[in-house]
Amino acid sequence: MPESPLSQLLATTDFAWRRPATAQGALTNIQWRADRCDAGSILFFQRFEDGKTDMEIYARYLARCPCAVLVTNRMLQCFDRMPAQGIYVARPNDWAEVIRRFCDLCYPLRPDLTFVGVTGTNGKTTTVKYLESILTAQGKRVLSIGTLGVFRNGERLVETGFTSPPLIELRRLLRDQQDACDLVVMEASSHALDQGRVHGIPFSNAAWTNFTQDHLDYHHNEAAYFNAKAGILDLIQAGGRLYCASPAVVERLSQQGMTKAPIELIAPAEVSAEAIAAKPFLALEHNRSNYALASVLASQLLDRSPASFWRHLEPVDGRFECRVFGSRTIVVDFAHTPDALETILTAIRAGFPQARVLTLFGCGGDRDRTKRALMGEAVARHSDQVIVTSDNPRTEAPEAIIADILPGVPEPIREVVVERPAAIARLFDLLAERPAAEPWIALIAGKGHERYIDQGGRKIDYSDQDEVARNAERLGWT
Repeated sequence: MPESPLSQLLATTDFAWRRPATAQGALTNIQWRADRCDAGSILFFQRFEDGKTDMEIYARYLARCPCAVLVTNRMLQCFDRMPAQGIYVARPNDWAEVIRRFCDLCYPLRPDLTFVGVTGTNGKTTTVKYLESILTAQGKRVLSIGTLGVFRNGERLVETGFTSPPLIELRRLLRDQQDACDLVVMEASSHALDQGRVHGIPFSNAAWTNFTQDHLDYHHNEAAYFNAKAGILDLIQAGGRLYCASPAVVERLSQQGMTKAPIELIAPAEVSAEAIAAKPFLALEHNRSNYALASVLASQLLDRSPASFWRHLEPVDGRFECRVFGSRTIVVDFAHTPDALETILTAIRAGFPQARVLTLFGCGGDRDRTKRALMGEAVARHSDQVIVTSDNPRTEAPEAIIADILPGVPEPIREVVVERPAAIARLFDLLAERPAAEPWIALIAGKGHERYIDQGGRKIDYSDQDEVARNAERLGWT
């Protein structure tokens, strides 16, 4: 019987170490999750530095996996417990390229499919959704991939649970959808760039929104985080360029010699009073920066002037999502880093100079602890009152996370309400206590589009938007 194409590719790929199976059936598919494997699967298992031992990893993921072949990015101390499987270890720095070769075999891409990527600490989702709105309005068939899920022409197809799905999952999605789209616009997170999740994706152009402290629990230091994001330059094809909204990022890329593609600084868009009246989110400078990036990317794809692109923009779920009750405006936003809170609160102060500001926020558990007090400081600088609450505590105690935040928030302006639904009820009660004509902006930050709270190893159904609606009804606000 002739070898299957997967078997042939496995045999001809240069691995650092291999132990072929003594007897093996036909190889029929590739997987990145052990629980999706069958007897014909090649499992590509990427081992991270996560504090777990190899034996813990084996017991959790590999002990009951029925795969025929295991491919890993490094040697593991459990290979002797898998005598039936063929085992292959990729060479250092070759992991993503190995997966790409297998994806090219199983999930080939149309050569005429156009890709655009967006990276940055904040603003990736908004920029991608603005670009999607513009292109769809111009008759293009657009697939977008990011934090909010996978969309085709603005309609959600699936939520992947990732900003940037793992490469095998991404290529499977692209294979399934590529005949129904002309363009793919996608977020490229630092994790994805570092782990090779977007390796080999040919970006015609790309954008970088900004860069501030985040994800140091994973990257360990700011330089590694920056270098991970700079990996987007490797994916830009000949003739393309990186459009960047941050002068500091442009300067740093130049100083470090990271100029594998031309880099162009893009200023915030200048928009008319008519545009702001129709699209209030454009009153915020960071949204004008996101719009400017989306506009220049769209103009390259459409070969036309971006003058009236703003007419096609739609609000983005959980990004400066507003409800107005007389003199009181409630804003739900995903801001969850020091810079994001600084940016949105500065914009609120500038856009609503007569209003007082009440901010509700928390910090996620099992993430960079150093940013918690910094988030508190950013909120305190721009708020008249602050409610500190829970966000996604994950495996940490919410009270311990809040204790890390409090040094950044002066006691006279703060309240602590641990449970988030109760905190939002308290926010409404505080607003109700004020004179009806007194203008207030209440920012509910951190969850945005997320419809869950991640606590104790499970995701519990929850929505800031639902809590806002429930409390507005409770108080009879319309």
